[in-house]
Formats: sequence, structure tokens, C-alpha cells
Amino acid sequence: MNYAFPPAPIVTLDAMSSNPFPVRRIFCVGQNYADHVREMGATPDAEPFFFMKPASAVLQNNSVLPYPPGTTDLQPEVELVVALHKGGKNIPMDKVDYDYVFGYAVGLDMTRRDLQRAAREKGQPWDMAKAFDHSAPCTAITPEFYSGNIARGKIELKVNGQIRQSADVGDMLWKIPQIVHFLSNQVELFPGDLIFTGTPAGVGPVVKGDVIEAAVAGLEPLTITIG
Repeated sequence: MNYAFPPAPIVTLDAMSSNPFPVRRIFCVGQNYADHVREMGATPDAEPFFFMKPASAVLQNNSVLPYPPGTTDLQPEVELVVALHKGGKNIPMDKVDYDYVFGYAVGLDMTRRDLQRAAREKGQPWDMAKAFDHSAPCTAITPEFYSGNIARGKIELKVNGQIRQSADVGDMLWKIPQIVHFLSNQVELFPGDLIFTGTPAGVGPVVKGDVIEAAVAGLEPLTITIG
């Protein structure tokens, strides 16, 4: 088929002992750790809420992340990432297992916090605070066949070797089956969708030259340098 211009290449992530994983969409869960909710001056919602990043926001592990324009308060948020290889609508919580979950990765929800605060005060969407270029660094995916079902384990972020965020995945307010269930009631999910599951407390700014190390127990660690 002829196009007006060459289409963009498919965004992929490496996957252990598997072909590359094609990324379709990126969904993110907002305020999924109680301590981070309080840190942001909010209270937990009765149900999880979601925002999105484009697939093109993926930045591969061990890369340099250019400091983005329009901000003086760039903040990383370490997150457990769930990769789906089956989709659907209205997925029951008790069905969210290997049939749906391909595997897991470590991701960073990079945030222009000053833009987010300004948008929140005006009642505007967070898109420019969350969905900018390179705003979704992510490791290769560890298939659930190797990792098992990740329901708990240390999640941690260091900046220049100093711990900023440290918690347990089990502290999530909304667990993975609940997240997939609620999200599939709002949109139809598809193979290739990634879900960033939220971040614990301890967020703060980074500057050019900082080295960010993010980890979730049992998964490949993520290292990004701010350029």
C-alpha cells in the first residue's frame, strides 16, 4: 500500500527467550500507593483512574533521556509494568493470569511536575505533563513463565546511587487483576498494551547528568541518564 509518507516503525521491547514485544498502547494508573497519594496532597479514589502515553514515548534501557523542554521540575516515578498478550472487554478479576499477562518490566513514568501542578489547578488534562517524548523508559520484558505472578517484592528508585523511592509492590492499592478488570470496563484491551501500575512515595526532581536506577525484585533493572 502506498502512503502519503513512510509510516512510523513499530515500537518494540526485547523479551527474554521470545521474539520482540510490539507495544500497542501505554496505560498508566494514577496514585496507586497510599503514601504517594498523601505525598501529592490527595486522598485515594474509590476506583483506579488512568491516563495514557503514546507508544513512541518508550525509551530503551541504558539510554540517555534528553531533558525535555517546557519544565524546570522533571521527576521520575518507578513503576512495575504489566505487558498483555491477550485483550478483551469486561475481563473478570479471577481471569487475569497467564492467559492475559505476557510478562513484567520496570518502567519510569517521567513527569513534568510543574506542568502537572498547573494543569491540575486549572482542571486541565495531564497530557503535556505525562505524555511527552521519551517519557516512558522501560526495560526488556520478563515473561511471566520465568518471573511467576508478581504480587509483591521490593520496588526502588535511586538517583546517583541515593535511594529516593523504596516500597513493596504488595503496597499497591489496586492489584493487577483489579487494574486490568477496571481498565477493560472502560476500553477494549489488546495484545501489546502496557500498563504502568503506579509509583510509591519519594518523588523528586532530577537534573542533567543524573543517573536514575530503577528496580523491581526479580526483574531486569532500568538505568537511564538525564542528558
